[in-house]
Amino acid sequence: TGKAENGVYVYEDGDFVNAAIAVFAAAVMDGLDGRVARMTGTSSEFGVQFDSLADLVSFGMAPALVMYHWSLSSLALEGAIYGRMGWAVAFLYAACAALRLARFNTQVAVVDKRWFVGLASPAAAGLMMSFVWAFADGNLGWNGEQLRYVALAVTVVSALLMVSRIRFWSFKGNADGPRGGRVPFMALVLVPVIIAIMALDLPRTLLAVGVLYALSGPVMALLNRRKGEVA
Repeated sequence: TGKAENGVYVYEDGDFVNAAIAVFAAAVMDGLDGRVARMTGTSSEFGVQFDSLADLVSFGMAPALVMYHWSLSSLALEGAIYGRMGWAVAFLYAACAALRLARFNTQVAVVDKRWFVGLASPAAAGLMMSFVWAFADGNLGWNGEQLRYVALAVTVVSALLMVSRIRFWSFKGNADGPRGGRVPFMALVLVPVIIAIMALDLPRTLLAVGVLYALSGPVMALLNRRKGEVA
């Protein structure tokens, strides 16, 4: 549901909260589908390609459309050029998600499994949708129209990080290492702590986690570059 305001169709906030939750639910399912297929012996090349198509819709098209209708569409209030900028940026995000998925499919057998080359599309979608969810529920007092330039920056940064060469930790460990890819004990201790914090304020916690993870790659790359220059 929604209404037209100054030539821009504005949707009700509740739609965006549910849309953001649906994208996070898709991310959970994306993490389970491959494991279920391997456990049941039903994995196939068709399944791999269909999974990529589902990822493009869930983590490329859906976040771009939600962000556009929640915030980027209101750039049209500034003028026709700004309005076109809104949908162009949404298209940029969807296109970068498609390129990120294509690159992942071609490099999956040759890259170090400990790292993602470029921000993974589910993580980029999580950053986008946690931003929408954190503000669309109305608890912080800002709406998509007021945050349209921030939304523009979040969308552009998320898109460019996906197609960058920056490495991000994949949380998969090193199965070939001496510890056999076992999860560190401290990581197990942190899990209930994180769950408790998320229970207090889920959307804002997800946004904080998304921002920190998105920053981790560039910060790590900068530190590694400085170490190389010193050496």
